[in-house]
Amino acid sequence: MAFFVALGLFMAVPSFIYADSADHPLIDSLVFESQVPLRYAEGFDIYCYEGGYKYFRVYESRDYLLVPEGKEVPDMQDSDAVILRGPMERLYMGASSVMALFRAIDAMDTIRLSALNADSWYVEEASKAMESGDILFAGKYSEPDYELLIGEGCRAAIESTMILHTPKVQEMIENLGIPVFIDRSGYETHPLGRAEWVKLYGALTGHEEQAEAFFAKQAEAVEKLADFPNTEKTVAFFFVDSQGAVVVRTLNDYVPQMIELAGGRYALGEFDFGDTRRSTEPITMEDFYAAALDADYLVYNGTIDTPLGSKEELLQKSPLFADFKAFKEDNVWCTDSQIYQASDSVAELIEDFHVMVTDGDAGEMHFLKKLD
Repeated sequence: MAFFVALGLFMAVPSFIYADSADHPLIDSLVFESQVPLRYAEGFDIYCYEGGYKYFRVYESRDYLLVPEGKEVPDMQDSDAVILRGPMERLYMGASSVMALFRAIDAMDTIRLSALNADSWYVEEASKAMESGDILFAGKYSEPDYELLIGEGCRAAIESTMILHTPKVQEMIENLGIPVFIDRSGYETHPLGRAEWVKLYGALTGHEEQAEAFFAKQAEAVEKLADFPNTEKTVAFFFVDSQGAVVVRTLNDYVPQMIELAGGRYALGEFDFGDTRRSTEPITMEDFYAAALDADYLVYNGTIDTPLGSKEELLQKSPLFADFKAFKEDNVWCTDSQIYQASDSVAELIEDFHVMVTDGDAGEMHFLKKLD
């Protein structure tokens, strides 16, 4: 309950008030103004300077300095911050989970190039923009069309951490004079922390007010569950990979937090994940059997694997699922395939979990479906 009390206190702070910071980056010729206050996100900070300069510190990654259009780049000899030159437009979107955040703040017009084709987007506005030619396919993140990036005057590439697995591609993009911004929103442990990355993209594109308004609505939707007593019902969230391993969320991930906020308990909350920092972990079917046999709900992650259409399809993954309490009691659920790209719908997924654990009206759900 203390968490929600704190949330209520933060909600009382007007969104336009910025906090002073004693540890802001010191940049020659720039005068520090304010630091953007964050409620849950731990992966970044935003520092604002006179003249519209903005400094983004992304932890366990890189720093970035946004230089407004027509302004000079300050002396950065003591910093390895990546320089972003405004306005941030004609961007290459290589991080599929970020597109929905741009949609949420009405910044889709800053995206010119995409790493996905129209059929691969679950963000309807992105598909339509590609069909109309407003957004062009520029090759997947690991094989971008460099000539198109140059020809379209790409000002920055927004990538997921997958780009770190193809360092030569990142190097090539940057050698062309196109800065690479690496998104780490998926590493937030709190679901609202992930949603709060919208403030970073709002600051990046000049849509701060829209970002503040959007995040406030997400936080408010979650806050409505503050006084609801936990049902103590347990939920296992997983999928089975091609090798037969069961891929589950670790306690570092935001999905277990979503389940808790919704009024349930994560079925693998006592599982020994060791000292891993990963958000997902493949475990043996035997370990999953021991940890989740008595779980009240099984939720199959249809984002990575193909969504299931029935309980029978789950048995095709392993006949052992027939032994599970949730299977016997017809409490097997599946997410739809768009959940990964729906980064602007954190509150909606929490609400879905809440409806599930309280036996509410499944017709009100956004992303979950009960399997027969």
